[in-house]
Amino acid sequence: MALSINRNMTRWIIIVASFIIISLILWNTFVFFQYFKSEERAKMKIWTNAYVEFSKNIMDTSLGSDDVYINEVAERIVFDSTLTTPILLIKNKTEIVNSRNILPFSNNNENQDMKRDSTYLADNYKQLIAKFSSENKPVVLENLNQTLYYGNSPLLNNLKYYPLALLLIIFLFAAVAYFFYKSTKTADQNKLWTGMAKETAHQIGTPLSSLVGWTEILRGEHVNPEYLVEIEKDITRLQTITDRFSKIGSLPTLKRCDIVKETIESYDYLKSRSSKLIEFEISAPQDELYVNLNSQLFSWTIENLVKNAIDAMKGRGSLKVVITNDDKFVKITVEDTGKGISKQSYNSVFQPGYTTKKRGWGLGLSLAKRIIEDYHNGKIKVLSSEIGKGTTMQISLKLIA
Repeated sequence: MALSINRNMTRWIIIVASFIIISLILWNTFVFFQYFKSEERAKMKIWTNAYVEFSKNIMDTSLGSDDVYINEVAERIVFDSTLTTPILLIKNKTEIVNSRNILPFSNNNENQDMKRDSTYLADNYKQLIAKFSSENKPVVLENLNQTLYYGNSPLLNNLKYYPLALLLIIFLFAAVAYFFYKSTKTADQNKLWTGMAKETAHQIGTPLSSLVGWTEILRGEHVNPEYLVEIEKDITRLQTITDRFSKIGSLPTLKRCDIVKETIESYDYLKSRSSKLIEFEISAPQDELYVNLNSQLFSWTIENLVKNAIDAMKGRGSLKVVITNDDKFVKITVEDTGKGISKQSYNSVFQPGYTTKKRGWGLGLSLAKRIIEDYHNGKIKVLSSEIGKGTTMQISLKLIA
């Protein structure tokens, strides 16, 4: 008990610590993002101030040609300092004065890149203005009646998506850890059930041997042969059950068997030992249908399905077993008139521990699913069900020649 509490506490400490670390990483990413954003904002303001001054100097007729050239070079340097930031300079809200980095550079030819930008801008500048305005507040150049719109640089865009990538990595890591934990837990449960099953088979073996001896004594006492036949059937059944439990945890041997014959034998045995208030019916083809089968495990599956149906009907109702086939598969359905299953529970009924009975371990359908799907490569499912009217379960197995 104390060990279990310590394990739970350790698990919660790890979960809380992980949450705190993730929160700190995301917070630091947000702080860095805002810092870089403010840096770009400051850079844009410096550029606009410089641009205004350069524009005044260029319009000053008193300047010589050398001064104008120096200003143009200085303006180019300022533009180049914002090489990765997409910018759009608009005059009177409609006239495009200048632009940079609207489209990704395709080569080192600046003239071609600017031509591509201008072609794209002619059709999309309004959408770009709206996009840039949503990313950053525009800078107004009041003296020139111009507005500078600028978007996030590639660095900022990458940083913006970094938390999403981090969360995705964390999610994948958590998923791997969860599936590892689940598979480990399932493996431990399988070892437990295997040990219990083999111990049960061992415990049944001793009284079963005694029953075989007592049967021989009763035969010598001239007991009614009909009684002995029924006792021998039950002994054979106990031997089958012992064999079933001893096979749990090991790979069963499959043999070519007639599925019709095997199903009818299991059906007849259960019918003779069930309530007379149950109306039994079976529909099977006359021809033999062969599949790779382990007879003991298959009869266990039919037994689980029939007993579940009888329990669902509370010992009174109609039960029908139907065997059909197509070119590739044989299908066995078990229909009852019991309480039914909700559609949401179609898959849950096959999970270990699921049961609607006050007494029961919820292992019958889980074992049936494992026998059919893991050992026989078949399929078992709830074919249909309606609350208050009944359920139809279906087994599908591949036919062989």
